[in-house]
Amino acid sequence: MREVLVERIRLWLDDPESSVEYAEELEGRWAVRMRQEARDATTVWFDVGERSLTFEAYFMPAPPEPTEVHRQALVRNNSTWRIFFAVDREGAIVLRGRLAKERVTLDELDLVLGEVFEMVEVAFRTMIRAAFPPRGGNHPDQTPHQPTRENSG
Repeated sequence: MREVLVERIRLWLDDPESSVEYAEELEGRWAVRMRQEARDATTVWFDVGERSLTFEAYFMPAPPEPTEVHRQALVRNNSTWRIFFAVDREGAIVLRGRLAKERVTLDELDLVLGEVFEMVEVAFRTMIRAAFPPRGGNHPDQTPHQPTRENSG
């Protein structure tokens, strides 16, 4: 299983079309960093176990009022196959997943990384806006109220 992961990482790094820009083994886990459009980059941590491969990517900090962000995460979990939204010990939102040893193949690892990439691209901005609305009370998609002659006093 470890050999398959190392080979897939090498292939990602060697592919000029890949968004993977960096990978290294740290304390027994592999960190794979990929460029993103919705934010600068995402690092996926792969941990090789005895019977499975687990992976996790930090998505966003703990929201001060988590209700809407958690609702969005749960709804989005319905459309994923390999990853799911979860909350870590500090309340931050992460993407997690696990593959049984038998399912760890070059193609499956490519699908895992692709699903993480896609979920960040699709959900990051929306969930950040829900968690941390702009100051001043106006949502970025709304036009601020402009006084008219009748209501300008």
